[in-house]
Amino acid sequence: MYNTFHNYHVTVWRDSIGTEKLKIGELAEIANVTKRTIDYYTNLGLLKVERSTSNYRYYDKSAIERLHYIEKCKKDGMSLEEIKEIVVEKDAEEIDVLELRLKIQGLEKEVTDVLAHLDQKNLKNVKKNVSNESLSLIQTLLLLIN
Repeated sequence: MYNTFHNYHVTVWRDSIGTEKLKIGELAEIANVTKRTIDYYTNLGLLKVERSTSNYRYYDKSAIERLHYIEKCKKDGMSLEEIKEIVVEKDAEEIDVLELRLKIQGLEKEVTDVLAHLDQKNLKNVKKNVSNESLSLIQTLLLLIN
């Protein structure tokens, strides 16, 4: 289990970093940008960095795609502030989707538990009282989370 300390866009890891992380130099080389550019984007909040106890910077592999996206947006004439607004909104949407999936999974478990405790007669009554719209909504939500 990791103990972490969050400060702005930096996470300090108290234990070892997993192999799926990249050092800043590795990320710079793969993404074809400078370490200074990565530092600048990190300070602006465009990239998230994790720091080891020995103060090495580690980036998730998704930072490669993020850097390519930033560079594409810049070539399209967008300012870094505009890019940041889009990136922050996208990150918030991803969190919202994750929260929604967790809530739906919890509801699905609750429904399964309730149905398991119903006898066949009560189960038929429950099914009769569920509207077609509710069934459609349940099916749609299941499709979205899978």
